[in-house]
Parts: sequence; C-alpha cells; structure tokens
Amino acid sequence: MGFQISVQPSRHSFQAAPDETILEAALRQGLSLPYGCRDGVCGSCRGKVLSGQLEHGKAQIEVLSEADRQAGFALFCCAMAKSDLCIESREVRSLEDIPIRTLPARVQKLTRAAPDVMIVELKLPANERLQFLAGQYIDILLKEGRRRSFSLANAPHADDVLELHVRQVPGGQYTGHVFDTMKERDILRLRGPQGSFFLREDANKPMLLVAGGTGFAPIKAIVEHAIAEASQRPMYIYWGGRGRADLYLLPLAEQWSAEHAHIHFTPVLSDSPEEEHWEGRTGLVHEAAMTDHPDLSDYQAYVCGAPAMVRAARRDFLTRHQLPAEEFFADSFDYAAESQDALQAMAGSNSSSTEGRAT
Repeated sequence: MGFQISVQPSRHSFQAAPDETILEAALRQGLSLPYGCRDGVCGSCRGKVLSGQLEHGKAQIEVLSEADRQAGFALFCCAMAKSDLCIESREVRSLEDIPIRTLPARVQKLTRAAPDVMIVELKLPANERLQFLAGQYIDILLKEGRRRSFSLANAPHADDVLELHVRQVPGGQYTGHVFDTMKERDILRLRGPQGSFFLREDANKPMLLVAGGTGFAPIKAIVEHAIAEASQRPMYIYWGGRGRADLYLLPLAEQWSAEHAHIHFTPVLSDSPEEEHWEGRTGLVHEAAMTDHPDLSDYQAYVCGAPAMVRAARRDFLTRHQLPAEEFFADSFDYAAESQDALQAMAGSNSSSTEGRAT
C-alpha cells in the first residue's frame, strides 16, 4: 500500500511506498526535490510537512533538531511517509536551483560498448550525491587547471552512479588514458553540474531529439527522465552514425520505442559497409529527421553531436522547416586537436576557452 504525497506550492503529487524515503519516491517518478548528500547530513532536502504523519528515519539531530521536528520540518532524504502527506518544498527545474560542486569520485565500472566507445561509471562518496538536470555535463579536473567535459548519460533519478560515454580520439592523451590505463577504483575529481542543455519540462510540445555518435549520451538522460516522470509528450529520436557499431546502445533505444507508444526511434547510418547488411535509414541524421517532420513550427528540438551536424541542423530546422529559434537546444561536441590542449574526449565538448560547453 502506498501513500499520496502532494507538494506545495507546485501542487504536484506522487506515490510513495512505505519502505522508501519521500525523496526516493519523488525522484523515481521524475519529480526533482532539492538534495545534496541523500544521507541526512547536509540539510539540502529540508522541507515542511503541512499535514500527515511520517517517520524521520536516520535524520541526524545535529541537522534536524527536536524543535525543528516539532515545528513540522523534515529531511526528505530520510523521512518516510506513514500516511498521505502534504509537504512544502521547492522543486529543482532550472539552472539557478542547483549549486555547482567539486567532488571526488571513484571509477566503479568500465564497459567497452564499441571498439571506440567506453561507458564509464563513477561512484561518489557514500554521503554525497550530485543533483543535476537531464542533459547537463560535468568537468573532470586535471592537473595544471585543465579539465575535460563529459555529458551525463543517466537520468537524475538514477544518480547512484554517474554514467559517461567516452569516444576514443586517435592520438588523444586523455582518451588514451581512459582506454589503455584507467582502472576500476581509480579516483578523480569532478565539478558540476554544468551547461544549459537540459530538458525543458514546462513545455508540452513534441520533442525532436537528434544525436550523432556519443551525442546519444545526454539524449539518453533526457528520454529516461521523461519516462520516469510519466511524460506523454511525443518524442521522435534520431540517432546517426557511420556504421552499426556507432549505435552502441541500439537495443536500449529500440526498447524505448517498443514499450512506449509516444516514443519513436529511427537509427540512421551514413556510411554502412555492405557486409553489415543494413536495411534501415541511410544518409545524414538531421536530414532524415527533416524528411519525416517537414513542419517543425510546433516542436522543440534537442540536438547533440559534431559541430558540423549541429550547425546544419540549426540552419535547416530554422530556415527550411519553421522551427522557432527559441525552441532549438544544442550541445556541440568538438573533438579538438590534443596539440591545442583542448581535447574534449568524453561524451561532449566544445571549443570554449574554459574547455566548457557551448549550447
């Protein structure tokens, strides 16, 4: 038996099981309440209970005093509902709602998803979590002030690990390290979340999501977040690569489409060799999207991949297919030369002076 939790002032509501915290239940259903450690230590998730009964769980008295409890306050990362509840809490739906933090992380798992793509899973310390919006990225901090920018491929509700998709750049020093010498349990430092590429949840327009190569990483995060919050907005996903190996999580994308009637997935190959016997769409991925959607005047577009693809998509979507300029959101992955000290090798990068990401 679950309990109904309603949130003020947004009037959103969600269901919580008796054995899960209020925060866990909210995140599981795509509702982003604020949090930091998810362990009752930092107090970031503090809110007020307006009606109903709960158990405070492992909330520490130093963080939530007895007087606070008597006044109706709770730490939602620890508290569990014992009845239907009405709570007062702000919601995280914009960049201004989330602090940028510097944290250590441990390499938990390395998975070779394709000959030149590594999926890296990072684990934060037990008492730390990174809150972010679906589609954002993090910077890995290196020596001498250098950094490398990586898109987060997991949705915010699945933040027990941070998932990065790394494409190997020939001659790239850092991607060479990831593929050749990085080991599980290695420690690194990260800073984030970063970037203005994220799902605009206040809109109800159909979404056109176009990815090239590892540009699939933030698109994956956006789709999985939309699924978690039970969004019924139509999503048209186009993922392009040269050969079949570039679509390194093809079964996952096909599964989304098979299980959700409002999600449509189209893979596109530009240079598939004959031995692959590819029977799907061919050509440029953004052109395939335009062929299927000649009028984009009532859409939002989310585009991730190589700069040339992003530029072409913006030009053609806006000038030829009536997409409103304010509804085009992009993350341009620029694999710059190592000699310029601007290699942004993991799942997203740009050529900005701070090695950040232009969107």
